Amino acid sequence: MAHPLPDVDDTSGLCEQGRDLIRDVLARVGDKWSVVVICQLGDTSRRFNELRRMSEPITQRMLSATLRGLERDGLVTRTVHDTKPPRVDYALTPRGFSLLEIVRALAGWAEDNAAGIVDSRTAFDAR
Repeated sequence: MAHPLPDVDDTSGLCEQGRDLIRDVLARVGDKWSVVVICQLGDTSRRFNELRRMSEPITQRMLSATLRGLERDGLVTRTVHDTKPPRVDYALTPRGFSLLEIVRALAGWAEDNAAGIVDSRTAFDAR
């Protein structure tokens, strides 16, 4: 559900009141591995090792920490199935799916602009 943009006069108050939470949320969804995991869960639920293979070169520890953070923020669910051996699936929540569209747009933008960014960095570094 899209939220209407606040009036220009209300923006500074909104940012001021929630700046710590905003910074926290942006740190979570903007980190290197959260974006990858959210994209990998966009089509279906996945098991831990499947996510790890799809997200190489992520380490087991980093994937575990990333999934915990995404679950804590209500973006991912963790479902343990009572089987031998236990099976654990991860999936996006409705909130996670609402972020998926934004993450995919950002990833698309990065792909579309990667060559130009490399050129800009090269030119900048040559100065």
